[in-house]
Amino acid sequence: MGLLFARSFVLVTALLVICLLLPCNAKLSNKFYAKTCPNVESIVRAVMAPAVAAEPRMGASIIRLFFHDCFVNGCDASILLDDTPTFTGEKNAGANANSVRGYEVIDAIKTRVEASCKATVSCADIVALAARDAVNLLRGPTWKVTLGRKDSRTASQSAANANLPGPGSSAASLVAAFAAKGLSAREMTALSGAHTVGRARCLFFRGRIYGEPNINATFAAARQKTCPQTGGDGNLAPFDDQTPDTFDNAYYTNLVAQRGLMHSDQELFNGGSQDGLVRKYSGNAKIFAGDFAKAMVKMGGLLPAAGTPTEVRLNCRMLN
Repeated sequence: MGLLFARSFVLVTALLVICLLLPCNAKLSNKFYAKTCPNVESIVRAVMAPAVAAEPRMGASIIRLFFHDCFVNGCDASILLDDTPTFTGEKNAGANANSVRGYEVIDAIKTRVEASCKATVSCADIVALAARDAVNLLRGPTWKVTLGRKDSRTASQSAANANLPGPGSSAASLVAAFAAKGLSAREMTALSGAHTVGRARCLFFRGRIYGEPNINATFAAARQKTCPQTGGDGNLAPFDDQTPDTFDNAYYTNLVAQRGLMHSDQELFNGGSQDGLVRKYSGNAKIFAGDFAKAMVKMGGLLPAAGTPTEVRLNCRMLN
């Protein structure tokens, strides 16, 4: 009996070590927590609903947090790790510093999940669920989130700087950036529709409203009132000034009318390969919603490379 116990202990220990060193989340499932944490989705929703009700912009921020996590070495919650004297994370990468927000909402969800299901649900899965709920709470579509991700024990500020598209991106560079992640041009254009909600800082659209010809003059003038040529870098403007807090297809309607806020937005409708799809989405909200949901599931399937050390963090901001 003692020998059998010893062998079993060695086997279990070996499996734990393997799961630490390798991504044991290669196959995601809608039922991953069916037995270990069956209420996880309702817990996430219970935190997200009041957060978005209190500040609709937070919904957009959580969607962006998910995108910025997945686009850097997979959906592994690496973006949530705080810097320490011996560790440099992704929070201060160029596209994230003083820009990505919503960390405290993820913390609140994690606290409640841990109280219900200790050391079971990854922070990466919480972010994926929160992003889905954010879209739906802003009156957008919903979808089944596949689960089973693990949290990375590493992060890469350099990868964040290299992989996240900027506000000055061209259509060609956007297509290439998404293709590098296995996402098609159509999926890129659908996912860009997340800009139907949220706000951007003056710093990121000043060049467009003062210097680009393919912009509606009335729209440019309105934006210039709160975004001066010098100063006011942090002043905010909605991506969609028609229905800024509703997840709909107005983003594409705006693009057709040359009312895209950032250069990278208007690039999707500027005489290029995506013009036809933008017109289709602008005229058919149902097609956009369906494509967006499918693209979010696909993006959510981006996982860390084999060999990446992973775990289920107890605190999303730090390693166990």
